[in-house]
Formats: sequence, structure tokens, C-alpha cells
Amino acid sequence: MSTHDGDRIQTTHIGSLPRPPELLDLLRTREAGGDVDAEEWDRVSREATDDIVDRQLATGIDEINNGEQPRVSFNYYVGDRLTNIGGKREQELWADLEEYPAVAEDTFETDVIDLAKQPAVTGEIRYEGHDAAEQEIEQLREALDGTGVDIEDTFFTTASPSVVAATHVDEHYDDHAEYVFDIADAMAEEYEIFAETGATLQIDAPDLLATGHSHLFADDSVEEFREVVELHVDALNEALSGIPEEQVRLHTCWGSYEGPHHLDTDLVDMLPTLYEADISGLSVEQANPRHQHEYRAFAEHPLPEDWTLIPGVVDVKTNIIDHPETIADRIERVANVVPDDTEIVAAPDCGFGTQAGLGMVHPDIAWPKLEALVEGAEIASERLR
Repeated sequence: MSTHDGDRIQTTHIGSLPRPPELLDLLRTREAGGDVDAEEWDRVSREATDDIVDRQLATGIDEINNGEQPRVSFNYYVGDRLTNIGGKREQELWADLEEYPAVAEDTFETDVIDLAKQPAVTGEIRYEGHDAAEQEIEQLREALDGTGVDIEDTFFTTASPSVVAATHVDEHYDDHAEYVFDIADAMAEEYEIFAETGATLQIDAPDLLATGHSHLFADDSVEEFREVVELHVDALNEALSGIPEEQVRLHTCWGSYEGPHHLDTDLVDMLPTLYEADISGLSVEQANPRHQHEYRAFAEHPLPEDWTLIPGVVDVKTNIIDHPETIADRIERVANVVPDDTEIVAAPDCGFGTQAGLGMVHPDIAWPKLEALVEGAEIASERLR
């Protein structure tokens, strides 16, 4: 990663990328409780990983991953890696969508996952996903062979303890703090597995801005919600214990869905709490039309020393291909409110395939958007020299 006061601004993305139809079919079968042949699964997920690595390199993106190809979603994949997750419960609408129920009907439509329901936690949480995590690592390593890219130059995504808690109905624990910290103890095992590769570890925690305040804690004041986020950050820090901060980046957002978002929490109110996380990189939306003005929050609450800022500068909720000049503008306005020695890495707002089968951006458009990101970062690099 490089600073914006001399070297080229580098680029990355936020983890999930479009999955091929054959893989979606297998994920759909798995999600429905059907049997999937292990050899077929390995072949299809391996081929998808090979292809996704090649396509990322072809765009010129600097920091790449496996596109979350083997996962059904950025959060619900833990159903195969944590104990005592099962059954489905009706999910209440998020607060902003409750005011516009007609919009909500189409917001989460996918034929792979029933996003109108949430899985439930029915017993003590423990980690049992070692084999699945190791398979992801092996597939990515094999995909990188011969490309000249080392696995240490890539990143792995993983769910935060708090987003698991926010998106899984608790039917076992009587205390929210106990629930979150038990998940943290379990997810720590996955964090360690990925961190041992030397790759960057990206923690996905949209609940720190959106999933929490718009859903579980919608009736809380900003001050009350901030206390919840403090608890969630404490749980994350416990799970990251022993992993170097310089190896960890955090992604948070206001939810990767096309909704009104008019009740979203303001970034300026939450940044000081986010800064308590034991990380060294922060990814947050800046292309979202509801939040493009919030680059000013980084002037009011400066980034901690030696942290990298990863502003989202490509919209992931529209099929309009962002113009490279527009992307450069978004990068510049962030760069101009942070100290000159702040490392900036340009990225999209969120993933392009956070839930399998649900993509507001068509797969054919995701790749031109990433190409525009690379071009926009080059333009901004020239302007900021």
C-alpha cells in the first residue's frame, strides 16, 4: 500500500465477487439441504477460484482474494463452520424498509438463499470449520501458482463476531454479551488459520454502522447504540488477540442493499468507537449517495497514526459504470481531509456478491466497474502528486 503524496494509489475490493452459474447451482442445492458430491464441489469451487484470480489480475487490482467463491454469503457461511446453528426464523424488516414495505419486497430477492429468514443459534457456539478454511487457502494457493503472486500479497475475508450475532437469532444465550464473546472465541480460530498464511485478514462488520442500528437496536439512541458497538469492538479485539494489528483491516458499511437508508447512523458519530479496534486499516463507504458527504468525518476525527484508509469509491448498488474521473474525484476529496502521510487504498463500497444469487450489480458490469476503479486511482495519483 502506498501514500497519496507521491506513489501510486493502490486498489483492492471488499471480498465477494460474482460466482459462476455451476457454482451457484451447487450452493443452491446445499442451502436447500440437498447432497453435493464432495469431488464435484471441490472441482467446481476450485475452477471458480482459478477464474476469479485470473480475472482480478486482468483488471489490474493490486490486492486480491478468492472472491468468496465457496461461500453462500459473507455472513451465513458460518453456518457450516460453527456448531448449533440450524432452523430458520422470520426476519423482521430493517427500520428504513419498514417505512417503505413495497420497496422491501424486491430488496433481498435471491433464488439461492431465503433472506426473509434468519438461521438460529440453538446451543453453545464452537468452531468446527477448520477443513473448510484450509480448503479455501489451498484453492487460493493453487490458483496463484504460476501467476507470480504470493498468498502473502492477498487477503482473506471473515465475519466479525458481532455480525454473526446480529444476523443469527439467539435462542440459547440469555445475555447478549455472553453470546457475542462466545462467538468471538469461536471465530478466533478462523482468524488464526487465515492469519498464519501471512495474508491480510479482513474482518467484515457491517453491524458496526448498519445491521445493528437498523435492525436489532433500531430503537436505541445514538449514545445507546455506541455502547453496543463498544461491546462489539471489545469482542472483536479479544478474537484478534495475538494477531498483529498491521495484518488486519476492518470493513464496515451501511448494508449492501438498495434501500432508502434514510435512518442510517452518521459516520462522524461512530468513528471514535471504530478507532478502538485492534486493526490498521479501515474500509468504509464513500460512493454511496447517502454517505458521499461523510469524508468530512475524517477531518473531525483523524485516522489513528499508521492506519490505512480504504474509502469506497465505486457504487455497488447500481449498474451504472462509475466514470474514472468521478472515482478520482471521490479519492481526492478523502485524500484532501487526511494528513499527507496517510495511506489510501481505493476500493468499491462493498462486495459485488455478498449473498449468492443476490447482486444489484450484474456480473457483466462488476468487472468494468473494477477496471474503472483502477483507472480512477491512476488519475487521482497523478492529480495528488
